[in-house]
Amino acid sequence: MMSDNIFDFGMIGLGVMGRNFLLNMADNGFSVIGFDKDAAKNTALEGSATPGTTVKGVSELSQMISLLKRPRNVMMLVPAGQPVDDVIASLLPLLEKGDVIIDGGNSHYTDTLRRVKYLREKEIHFMGIGVSGGEEGARRGPSIMPGGDLAAYENVRPMLEAVAAKVDGTPCVAYLGKEGAGHYVKMVHNGIEYAIMQLISESYAILKAAGLSNQQLHETFKTWNEGKLKSFLVEITADIFLQKDDKTDAHLVDVISDKAGSKGTGKWTSQDSMELPVAVPVIDTAVAMRTLSGYKDERIKAAALYSTTTAAQIVPTQELIDKVYDGLYFATILSYAQGLAMLFQASKDLQMDIPLPEVVSVWRGGCIIRASLLPVFVNAYKQNPELSNILLNQEVAELVKSAEGNTRALIAHAAQAGIPAAGLMSSLAYFDAYRSERMPTNLIQAQRDYFGAHTYQRIDIPGTFHTEWGQQ
Repeated sequence: MMSDNIFDFGMIGLGVMGRNFLLNMADNGFSVIGFDKDAAKNTALEGSATPGTTVKGVSELSQMISLLKRPRNVMMLVPAGQPVDDVIASLLPLLEKGDVIIDGGNSHYTDTLRRVKYLREKEIHFMGIGVSGGEEGARRGPSIMPGGDLAAYENVRPMLEAVAAKVDGTPCVAYLGKEGAGHYVKMVHNGIEYAIMQLISESYAILKAAGLSNQQLHETFKTWNEGKLKSFLVEITADIFLQKDDKTDAHLVDVISDKAGSKGTGKWTSQDSMELPVAVPVIDTAVAMRTLSGYKDERIKAAALYSTTTAAQIVPTQELIDKVYDGLYFATILSYAQGLAMLFQASKDLQMDIPLPEVVSVWRGGCIIRASLLPVFVNAYKQNPELSNILLNQEVAELVKSAEGNTRALIAHAAQAGIPAAGLMSSLAYFDAYRSERMPTNLIQAQRDYFGAHTYQRIDIPGTFHTEWGQQ
């Protein structure tokens, strides 16, 4: 008969992510127990366990809690929103002072802030943890982004470090700040993910319009993944072009609808950037383009109404491939720069104390936006942990400048060919604005003062001024 208090860690929600996370933890020597109302999921959990590990699934929440060691460590992987609050409500009568509740889903950080405060008053520790890597990551090693109660983190740190992805022997997990920091970092991670996926799709569109076959696209992205663009997203893109449809003789990518879905985290990044405010135009564009993809019926009508005879510029294939390579590299750097700048500002304004060197280190393995670029950013933050934007680092600047010329040529090509490349274009516009010592927004200030007496500042005299315009 099983004795009480033998399990190290409990999981609520045994879907793909919850089950695989628990199995990963068990493989690393921890005794784990999971709860799901669906008995089949409990059976699947136990049936998938590695022989010799301690894994149990139960259908009664109280049973799981009674079998956990104290202080109890309980994680939930359930849909964001009301389901999280419902789980917390069901847990509270069963928990004791000092127990730890972890939300490992994609909750909005404002909900996490509310829950931290609510549970602190009840002397229960609460942590919001971002988990990235999908099904395979959860099973073999995800990137883990914990924030919230530091005491709670220290309690679960050995377990999280054991299950996290490893890069050069270092676990891709670290304490990333107070209150809702973990979910904030994951939100921005997902915003960067949106941006890079949009940039890759635009690169694909340009190369496909130039006549590259799926086999050639595979070979191109595979080659790119062996160089400075090496990343998880480029790697899987190369694989996608080889996948055949099991219902027809076509390549699967060619029969997939162009209406893109989303789960909201990219939109949250865009919305919250405006609250700070921090400019993240590539992320904004990525969100907007997914929205625009949903206007399929309207796009079909517009395609007929605005049919164009604009021909693609004739560019030698390898020359165009090189331009796309540099353009994607340039815009990818700009996407990271915008997301990290957002984290820098949020850390200060929201008083979350997010350590950017640790954030970038955690992203090096296990997560969707892992890339060979990240060690460059780690070095940038080692030189200056208070770096407000990685574009101000000399090494990053050299990388950006090396790709700038081809990026400009690529965007001109896309514009002339009528290929929508909004992400690439917005990355260049951000770059040009960010490096402008003087922007034309002095005219905007004049306009605002003209019609609304909003005042302005001068470049030659300190103070705030208003002019009665048109009276000279």
